[in-house]
Parts: sequence; structure tokens; C-alpha cells
Amino acid sequence: MLLEGKIWKFGDEIDTDIIIPSQYLVLPPDTYKKHIMEPIRQDFYSLIQDGDFIFAGKGFAMGSSRGQAVEAIKEVGIKAIVAISFGRIFYRSAINEGIPVIECPEAYYKSEEGDLIRIDISSSIIRNKTKALNFHFQPFPDLILKIILSGGGTNYYKNRFGKKEK
Repeated sequence: MLLEGKIWKFGDEIDTDIIIPSQYLVLPPDTYKKHIMEPIRQDFYSLIQDGDFIFAGKGFAMGSSRGQAVEAIKEVGIKAIVAISFGRIFYRSAINEGIPVIECPEAYYKSEEGDLIRIDISSSIIRNKTKALNFHFQPFPDLILKIILSGGGTNYYKNRFGKKEK
């Protein structure tokens, strides 16, 4: 699985209230994306393109189990998140939705917003094409990799167990 796009870079402790502020949770889910990261970058929704990446510092999406944060990220077309560390509930929710969440401090520190990145999920390599740098990250366990490659837990289990042979 190869993903390619540009970086949108954020700092430390971006919690789920920043990703999707609570006042928007009463709205239909398809409107969440218009408010993503609004407290710290009001124009974010209008700037990102399908296939881009979020690079973040320590503690990305810590704080709550707000599943709408993952929904908003998926809806705007973010294809992966690279961070120094993640909130564990968010990490599991993102994997379940088929969004690769990659802990790679070196890639975060040596990359800048706007850099063009290629991520090879199967080979565990992040390539910063702008700076001609490669970064290696811890490979996903086999089951997690299968879930990501199938587009999330629901797809994985439906494909694996949902079809009965006659």
C-alpha cells in the first residue's frame, strides 16, 4: 500500500476537542469535516486535499474516546497520521477505520509542512520526497496490517467471515 501526499504539521497535545470541537457533535456526521482543527487553524478544511497527511508531535488525539475525531479525519481525506505519540483510544479507533497511525519521531522532526511524502505501509518506510530522506517505522503486526489494507475492521471482518460458501 503506497500513499502519497503533502504534510500538514501540528505540534504537541492536539486533543480530540481540537480535532472536532464539541459544539459540532450535534450536527450530522458529514458536516464534521468542515470544522476539523478549527480552534487552531480555521482554514484547514479548505486547504487540505484528499491524500494528504497529518504530522503531529506528542500526544496526538489524547483526552477522550470521541470517535467523531476519526470520522472527521477520514472524511477530509487524510490518508495517514504520523506522530511522535498518540492517544491509545484514538490509535485503536483510527486502525479500526483503516487509517494508518504511525509513530515516527524522526520523520516528524526532519519534515516540514508542505513536504511531499510517500508512505509504503507494507515496507514500513516514509519517504520525504522533498528532502530525499527515508524514515523507517515499526512494522504493523500482521493482523493490524490486514485491517488497514482492507480499509478498516468492518471490511476486514466482513470479507473474512461475512461470506458463507455454499
